[in-house]
Amino acid sequence: MNIECKNLIAGEWVDGPDSTPNLCPADTDQHLGSAPVSGSQAAHDAIAAAKAAQPAWAAVTAPARGAILYNLVRLLEQNTDRLAEALALEEGKILAEAKGEVAKTARYVEYAAGDCRRMAGMTVPSEIPGTWAMTAWNPLGVIGLITPWNFPVCIPLWKIAPAIAAGNAVVLKPAPETPATAHIIGELCLEAGVPPGVVNIVHGDAEPAKAIIEHPDVAAISFTGSTEVGLAIEARCGALHKPIQCEMGGKNPIIVLDDADIAAAAAAAAKGGFGSTGQRCTATSRAIVMESVADAFAAELAAHAATIRPGHPLDPSTTMGPSVSERQLDQVLKYMEIGRGEAEIPFGGHRLTEGALARGYFPAPTLLDRVSATARVATEEIFGPVLSMIRVKSVEEAIAVANGVRYGLTGSVYTSDLSRAFQVIQHLEAGITHVNNPTIGGEAHLPFGGIKHTGTGPREMGPGAWKFYAEEKAIYINHAGGSRKGNLY
Repeated sequence: MNIECKNLIAGEWVDGPDSTPNLCPADTDQHLGSAPVSGSQAAHDAIAAAKAAQPAWAAVTAPARGAILYNLVRLLEQNTDRLAEALALEEGKILAEAKGEVAKTARYVEYAAGDCRRMAGMTVPSEIPGTWAMTAWNPLGVIGLITPWNFPVCIPLWKIAPAIAAGNAVVLKPAPETPATAHIIGELCLEAGVPPGVVNIVHGDAEPAKAIIEHPDVAAISFTGSTEVGLAIEARCGALHKPIQCEMGGKNPIIVLDDADIAAAAAAAAKGGFGSTGQRCTATSRAIVMESVADAFAAELAAHAATIRPGHPLDPSTTMGPSVSERQLDQVLKYMEIGRGEAEIPFGGHRLTEGALARGYFPAPTLLDRVSATARVATEEIFGPVLSMIRVKSVEEAIAVANGVRYGLTGSVYTSDLSRAFQVIQHLEAGITHVNNPTIGGEAHLPFGGIKHTGTGPREMGPGAWKFYAEEKAIYINHAGGSRKGNLY
């Protein structure tokens, strides 16, 4: 793969003032192309293009906008291999996981396309005789989208699709680590029939993102990324009185009770904790296990970890790819070192450097055992294949430990007792809960998002996803003529 990425502005591919090489994190000798390093001017140009294109796009009927999104669904399906290869090479996700991400993305876009026939207001009786009362939805205008590198197909499109379905134009600022997938998304949007200027893409880092957030013609911001960055964006948007939707960090627990299927729970923890190299906001990062089954759970987990084969993401025998970058690997290694002073390490705890792995950014799948609930490795987001095991004595203690962090995205409980399962999911402070399933996963027709320092603003995906990108208006129509009468204030 060799993709010379460019900015997409008003339907044209535009070079940036500078460029940076795009390297494969599994083998830094493998060059994948380049990407622009853009500044505020490119962002301003993209915003101007979006502002110019948006009124005509909003005038297109919603079902006709949906038809274009259905075109995009078909193109995603037809280009699965191409997108998945680009994703795997630049993000490091193994090819099977990358294909799964593209398939999921097609479902998200499909659901948003269907929303174009479901954007209903309501009619209600008015207190005023001879008056018809109803509501309608209008697009906000230009939307700024700032997205991360860990799901570089899913997340941009689960924002783009509902935003343009509602009649907005967007400016996407993708993560600098994954420019090629964003470039292909732009190509497919144009091929699907999205008019020039409705979807714009500006590559770069903090400077274009700041310009998008600050610009007065950007009506709202949807952001997915780290909690620290998200909180700063949230504060700035608050000062600007600009609607903000943030999906940020996670420290997701799997609770394993003493009546659980231990083999199934360990398999779920391994999948959630080590799959995608732990680079999911929904990744399992804490195993909260009852004392009586903790040793058995740890042994099962070690057996799963022993079968993991790190390697190049396009190698069909690989089951775990690298961290996305040297910076991210350093973050993971830092927490492994912290863990040496806070836990026992039955396996992992180091960088993998054997043979070809030395050319990439590979952390070992790692278990930190006998961790205190308040330890740094148990409370701070690591974003790597590192699982902290906390041993507890009761269901009540497990719930308290699970809730004892600032995050609240997802959580899971393994138990064979339905009453205990409902006790946990009722009290677990998370936007998404699972029973006898891994912490990972989401479906297009269900809301996705978290609470506490994980999420701000309305949920993404699900029946109401498009409503963040629209304004509800109440309408009163006097159809009887004459002066208004009734209970007026």
